Amino acid sequence: MNPLVSLNLALILFLPWLLILGVLYWLYPRQPRDGRRRLYDSLALASSLAAFVLTMWWSHGYADPRWGGMWKQVLATSVAYGAFLLVLAIAYVARARWLARG
Repeated sequence: MNPLVSLNLALILFLPWLLILGVLYWLYPRQPRDGRRRLYDSLALASSLAAFVLTMWWSHGYADPRWGGMWKQVLATSVAYGAFLLVLAIAYVARARWLARG
């Protein structure tokens, strides 16, 4: 397998699911939708994607190769998906508190 594809396989396979979660985060709640909200949501989605990619690369290099080549992919996918959800959940809670304050 091409090393570049191997390194980014988790991103390639999870991209449709990450897009679905990103669209749901972007759409709900529907109001208020002003410029500050769009900027905040854009930064939150970019941060969660960056967390996914960075932790995927880190965990791919950190995985012990004695357990086989597939272990690198399993660890990279698990850790990266967890990082994506963590950043998105923190952004969601922070946005809810920010919107509640008005």
